[in-house]
Amino acid sequence: MIDLYNRSIDYMRISVTDRCNLRCIYCMPETVQPLPAEELLSYEEMTRVCIEGSHLGIRFIKLTGGEPLVRDGIPALVDELKRKAGIERVSLTTNGVLLPRHLDGLCSAGIDGITVSLDSLDPERFKATTGYAHVGDIIAAIHESIARNIRVKVNAVLIDDGGKPAWRNLAELARTLPLAVRFIEMMPIGYGSVFHGVRNDVILEQIRASYAGVIEDTTMKGAGPAVYYHIPGFKGCIGFISAMSHSFCHICNRIRLTADGMLKPCLCYADGIDLKAILRSEGSGGAIRQALLDAAALKPASHCFTKPQAQKPLEQRLMSAIGG
Repeated sequence: MIDLYNRSIDYMRISVTDRCNLRCIYCMPETVQPLPAEELLSYEEMTRVCIEGSHLGIRFIKLTGGEPLVRDGIPALVDELKRKAGIERVSLTTNGVLLPRHLDGLCSAGIDGITVSLDSLDPERFKATTGYAHVGDIIAAIHESIARNIRVKVNAVLIDDGGKPAWRNLAELARTLPLAVRFIEMMPIGYGSVFHGVRNDVILEQIRASYAGVIEDTTMKGAGPAVYYHIPGFKGCIGFISAMSHSFCHICNRIRLTADGMLKPCLCYADGIDLKAILRSEGSGGAIRQALLDAAALKPASHCFTKPQAQKPLEQRLMSAIGG
């Protein structure tokens, strides 16, 4: 798929559920009500979409939520996407709480990578942010995933609380572990609009001041927009996803499928295509492919998070409803 700005769309993020077992303050506080189960796409429907997407050049799938592992059968879905849909790389984003009980199944299914969302290693700060007290369990799950030769990334969104950004302990994970610690700038979506994030330029400046010889690692390239840096002596690397301060819209290669079946061309805007209606009206493979092409054609040149005015309605739903 090639969009109107000559970007090749080969990556789809699929939210399998809007439910989560944590309550991160900038994403899904206690007051959020989940969708009825019947509103969610079935795994069969998701697989149909991926089969047609693979014919159009979709090579990478990221399964997200909410928290994807609160929905039963994720390893079986991974297996279907790789075996039946022929997707080149299937990865998973998780908060890590339920990861230990699913690792056997995910490894057997051939999972290609796991990204763990982890904003702090400090137990008190982590509990204040997520409502969950046992950050040590998540760290143990990261170690176990690496021991099973799974490619692991840790994603952190830092909130500016007026003090020194709490990046150091997270970055130090990459000293002894062969993983990527990636800092993601807070985006003004849902409750994220009421929190002030930390610019990645600030974190990078502090990292350069703290470690000698930090260099950009141009050999590191994933399916997404992260820029990676190498710190001498570290087994892993540090990455930055800087949607706010350094827009990467000109290389955006993705579309999103929400848990309730909306194809979203861009996080920023509210428009999309109701793919669930097509799937449940027994739409043909051709109709599904056309919907994917139409979504690619709707991709804007850029988001407008940092602009005072938008050309079309902005997204009002929470990040948990869209897919993180």
